[in-house]
Amino acid sequence: MNIPRLSPLHSHLLVVDVQDKLLVKMPDAVSLVRDVGFLIDVAQLINVPVFATEQYPKGLGPTTEAIARRLPAELPAKLTFSCCGAPGLVDTLKSGTRNQVVLTGMETHVCIMQSALDLLAEGFEVFLPVDALQSRGDIDHDVALARMDNAGAVLTTVEAVAFEWLGSSGHAQFKAISKMIQTRMAEISA
Repeated sequence: MNIPRLSPLHSHLLVVDVQDKLLVKMPDAVSLVRDVGFLIDVAQLINVPVFATEQYPKGLGPTTEAIARRLPAELPAKLTFSCCGAPGLVDTLKSGTRNQVVLTGMETHVCIMQSALDLLAEGFEVFLPVDALQSRGDIDHDVALARMDNAGAVLTTVEAVAFEWLGSSGHAQFKAISKMIQTRMAEISA
């Protein structure tokens, strides 16, 4: 049995629609922003490419500032719920040797799920850090996670992604990321 394992050499991080007008409807927007930001920071430290999308920014506004400042200035806008409908995104993801996509953002049962199913159909391994995904309602979130799991996506957590990308305490960025993990845990405990 082939069990997918994350590798920083094979991964992309994709941040989906963390926009203020949607964010205010999430049950725990603060933790979502914290955890998505944490993954972006880890990815950037270990050279995992980071991509992001915005759902109809003309109507839903831009990505929230705490996330936007970590991303390229120009983000592809989309009208489709799946990120695969963002112009050029799938081609960009396929342009190299990376075949893994870590999906973060919202909403789990809409844009995340449709993106995950489409990315799986495109041949990508999809990883879902469940603590960096949210929907307005628990039932939508939970059912979407189960459906994506059944479809072949891998459920994981933010911290597990960071450690899997590191691989060992011998990684050059281990100490920096370890401090980030400790800071995140202190924020969770506060």
